Parts: sequence; C-alpha cells; structure tokens
Amino acid sequence: MGRVRKDIQVSGNDIWTLFDTGSRNTYVAEDVASGLQTFDLEEIEPVRLGGKRHEITKDCRLICRVEGLPVRINARVIDRIGFDEEGKRIEVLFGALAMQEWGIELNLEKERLDMSHYPKEFVEF
Repeated sequence: MGRVRKDIQVSGNDIWTLFDTGSRNTYVAEDVASGLQTFDLEEIEPVRLGGKRHEITKDCRLICRVEGLPVRINARVIDRIGFDEEGKRIEVLFGALAMQEWGIELNLEKERLDMSHYPKEFVEF
C-alpha cells in the first residue's frame, strides 16, 4: 500500500489529492463535487473511510488533469475525506482502480507520480 499527495487540476483549480493504492475507489469531497456533473444513486452505498461510516448517495464525473494529462473517472461523492499527515484537507482520494485504468503508478521513494504508463491510446479487444 502506498500514498502520494499532490494537486490535480479540476476546471482550472488546484485540488489537493491523495493517491492511495489502499483505497479501491475514488472519492470527491462534497464541496468539490458541487461544481461537477453528479448523479443520484438508486440505493445508499455505505462506506467506511478514515474510521468513520459514510453513506454515499451520489456519484460524479471527475474530469481533471493529472501531471498535465487528461483523466476522466467516476467518483463517489462524500461529505468529507479528512486530512493528510500535515493537516491539509484532502479534497480527492484517488483510488487504485482509477490509477490502474489511467496507468498511474506511485514512486514512493521520491513521493511522486509515475505517469510513464499513461495510455497513449486505448486498445480494446
């Protein structure tokens, strides 16, 4: 399990993001999602995150730039994610499934993202 923290760009704004291989899914704080296209879920989805139980009622389409490259994913909208080790508020928790889809790997030694596997084209079979 690894984590890297950095800004991503959403609608031209810097959004503090935790890239976390220990989280399967991606989550967006409610106030960030207010500027995104959201969708009501048919059923409440209970989630335990940061030692707290949350009830997810919305999904959103997160269109952003990671290291300057375009990324589009679905994310769960959550009231709040929490704070990082330095006390900075996490606005997006970028999970392992989205990292896998977009070829994002973590360089834990240098605390950086490795975008060398970012897809130049999607090949479908």
